[in-house]
Amino acid sequence: MQIPVLIEQMPGNGYRARSGEPFALVAEGTTPEDALAQFRNRVSEKLRDGACITSIEIQAEEHPWLPFAGMYQQSDPLVQEWLSAVERDHAEAS
Repeated sequence: MQIPVLIEQMPGNGYRARSGEPFALVAEGTTPEDALAQFRNRVSEKLRDGACITSIEIQAEEHPWLPFAGMYQQSDPLVQEWLSAVERDHAEAS
């Protein structure tokens, strides 16, 4: 599993490694590598204390109009005729 971790230099001296939920942890070290190692240790401590990392997959429902998307080609003569009629109607209504 990949966890995004931000490592930034702190004012003065040292570095801070932190991440958002579900790993809202912060660790500090004298170098970026040290801060990241401390962060790894904190995650490991959480796991040793009984926390569990898992993921689920959610199937998004298909939008009911999605099957119709792109079914008409701009190069189709009937589509061009229809678009022209719509433009004429709009121009007449203005």
